[in-house]
This record gives sequence, structure tokens and C-alpha cells, in this order.
Amino acid sequence: MASFNRVLLLGNLTRDPQLRYLPSQTPLVEFGLAVNRRFKTASGEDREEACFVECTAFGKQAEIINQYCQKGKPIFIEGRLKYDQWEDKQGGGKRSKLTVVVENFQLLGGRGGPGAGQGGGDADSQVDAPAPRGPQRGGQRGSPPPADNPIPEGKSFGEDDIPF
Repeated sequence: MASFNRVLLLGNLTRDPQLRYLPSQTPLVEFGLAVNRRFKTASGEDREEACFVECTAFGKQAEIINQYCQKGKPIFIEGRLKYDQWEDKQGGGKRSKLTVVVENFQLLGGRGGPGAGQGGGDADSQVDAPAPRGPQRGGQRGSPPPADNPIPEGKSFGEDDIPF
């Protein structure tokens, strides 16, 4: 039987990312994500609920998330679910944890605008990166970013990259 394991989430970090290194020296970052859902009850009352999700990223992505993200900042992530089980060393009981392993992400919110620091962000927020290089629909847009650009070479983000 075929299977499919894909998760797309847009939310705000619930805590600052925590970077550590595996014995193989591979960077690993863990962070929490709060994803809100708005809905109407049967009586017509507007309600909102939050879902809290644990996320893990590896390699260069882990370093970028650690460097540019902090609590409250919005982020769009794409990844897969991973279920871990282990024996509790103190109590001897079984423990488990469901996490999202990040395979791709986009930083959202403008510098100093919505989504920066403790502020919120929404789907209309600007992408937290300079204008993309090279020709776009309608010709050249913007100028090349400065040499001290914090986004890694070959990684450019633009409004057209937001999936909604």
C-alpha cells in the first residue's frame, strides 16, 4: 500500500530555537510552533484554538533557523511527521513524541514590521528577504542584495514564493 507523509504549517515560534550538534557534527535545531485555527461554533460564536507542534531541522537549515528566527516570529514550514518512542529512565514507563521534521521553510514577516520580534504576522506579511535576483515576470525587479546579505547564496525568496 502506498503512503504519503507531508505536513505544511504556517505559524509562530513559541520559543527561541535551540541549536545543538549530533555526534557526527550535524547541526540540529528544535523549536515549537503555534498554529491557530479560527472557526464558528454551531451557535455562531467566533472561536479560535491553537495547536502546538514540535519541529526539528537539520544541517544548514538548522543554522539558518537558529540565526534568523526567535520567539513570536512567523514561519512557513514543509516537512514530514516523525513518531519516536522510548522507555522513561526514571519511571520506567513508555514515552512518545510526535514531531515535524522540517524539509523546507520560508521566513515570513518584514524586518522590523509584522512578525519581527514578538509581533504577529499574517498571510499578507512580506517575506523576510531581499528581492530575488535575476529576471522575473515583467523583467528585472529590484537590485542585487548587498554583499553582506544574510541569506545564503543561491537562496532567494520573493512574494511569488509564498504558497497562498
